[in-house]
Amino acid sequence: MKRTLVLAAALAAALPFSALAHKAWLLPSQTVIAGNTPWITVDGAVSNDLFYFNHVPLRLESVVITAPDGTAVQPQNGATGKFRSVFDVELEQQGTYRIASVNKGLSATYELNGERKRWRGTAAALGELPKDASNLQVSESVGRVETFVTNGAPNATALKPTGTGIELVALAHPNDLFAGEEATFRVLVDGQPKAGLEVEIVRGATRYRNAQDEIKVTSDARGEIKVTWPEAGMYWLETGSEDSKTTVKQAAKRRLSYVATLEVLPQ
Repeated sequence: MKRTLVLAAALAAALPFSALAHKAWLLPSQTVIAGNTPWITVDGAVSNDLFYFNHVPLRLESVVITAPDGTAVQPQNGATGKFRSVFDVELEQQGTYRIASVNKGLSATYELNGERKRWRGTAAALGELPKDASNLQVSESVGRVETFVTNGAPNATALKPTGTGIELVALAHPNDLFAGEEATFRVLVDGQPKAGLEVEIVRGATRYRNAQDEIKVTSDARGEIKVTWPEAGMYWLETGSEDSKTTVKQAAKRRLSYVATLEVLPQ
């Protein structure tokens, strides 16, 4: 046991900081399925090792599921434990489902009686801050963590951008990715192509690799990135940015984040 702990500490020290950062994700039991009314189960967590729940659960309150016809679907049999949340989805329609955790809120720092304080909440609750707070700094955050599941033939209705925050549009289809093939995506911010955003892509099972083997690409003038998948498996894709396009007058800046879980199939 002592040798194992020493080895683990050495590996942790050797890894870059990004490799140790917590990663949020949604992981479906299947991404491509066929049937009249099949079911899938989705795990949601924030973890150090990709797709192993070992930190905190992703909360179910923010789950938004869009059916192939664009209507909303409710998650079923939801439960939140110490390290993960889990829920089921009945795929009653043929086509592609978009399963997401969507979060929008405010964070603030301020001083009160000489002490630095932190606060998180909604725009409606911003008025609850102490009236005598000083040096108030407010920022807005908009985040999306999502995955895609197709029952039968794929379609694109649920994939239509919402126009809020960062979103990813697959120029082919997110459930039609294959090892060794190049895929093109367009990165959008508030519905418009965004150039210059760095996107990090990591294959799962990082627990069993000393290196993350991350792929880093930057969106071009059309907001597009191209990825050639090195092998089959589940992949985690992440990007983020910061701007001043806030929807709350007290907020000076807006932080945007986006995460997707994608399955790459063997040839």
